[in-house]
Amino acid sequence: MSKPPSRLSSSPSIADLRALTPARVGLGRAGASLPTGALLSFTLDHARARDAVHAAFDTAAIAAGLGDLGITPVEVASQARSRSDYLRRPDLGRMLDPASRRTLEASGVTAGSCAIVIGDGLSPAAVNLHAVDLLDELLPRLAADKIETNAVIVASGARVALGDEIGAIIGPRILVMLIGERPGLSAPDSLGAYLTFAPRIGLTDAERNCVSNIHRAGLSYAEAAFRISWLVREGLARQMTGVALKDESGGGSSRNALPGCDKSAT
Repeated sequence: MSKPPSRLSSSPSIADLRALTPARVGLGRAGASLPTGALLSFTLDHARARDAVHAAFDTAAIAAGLGDLGITPVEVASQARSRSDYLRRPDLGRMLDPASRRTLEASGVTAGSCAIVIGDGLSPAAVNLHAVDLLDELLPRLAADKIETNAVIVASGARVALGDEIGAIIGPRILVMLIGERPGLSAPDSLGAYLTFAPRIGLTDAERNCVSNIHRAGLSYAEAAFRISWLVREGLARQMTGVALKDESGGGSSRNALPGCDKSAT
């Protein structure tokens, strides 16, 4: 008589897989439900994801961090007056409020080759944690490629397309938006970077490139900065971003680091 197969949760192959991914695999069962430990872990991760969505966007800390990099940002806001409005009305997060539009028009900012927008997005927690440190890696790479980054904008209540209206006002050749990505159960603090050549109102996501999954367990700051700078350089050279521009950078590694750059994510 053959031996019955072992339970899924005790299979060595499943144990090996669980060591390689934060995904919920091989959790086992207790009757018709999950074991208590797995259920509690899911509940905790779900709470962290919700907290990341509703976290306050710490614009003061971000402005202070940018100041340490020698940058004075311009602060703007979308037409989403509250977090509730932002979540229920995505369209409001894609348009500047009238006061912010006037502020930006009167600021005298000239974007040069590249403008940077830092927006809260769906995870302000991610932006609070990672945006300044990523810029600390990214800006020297852009400077090494002789790419001007004269304008840095901090945008509250922002969706990705808010960068199109900002770009239409200040006129960069390419715009990089750093924004909090939709929180997942294994990554509530993931930052994304969206690149748009010749930003203007009415563009679609097919005309952007995205470098995503920037967080401590994902892309390091050095690797993300390498990929973003490659896409900026190639986007400017080819005068395009989006589906026509493929990331052929090969990824970042220690050999791609600029002299004196810290290659580790902190």
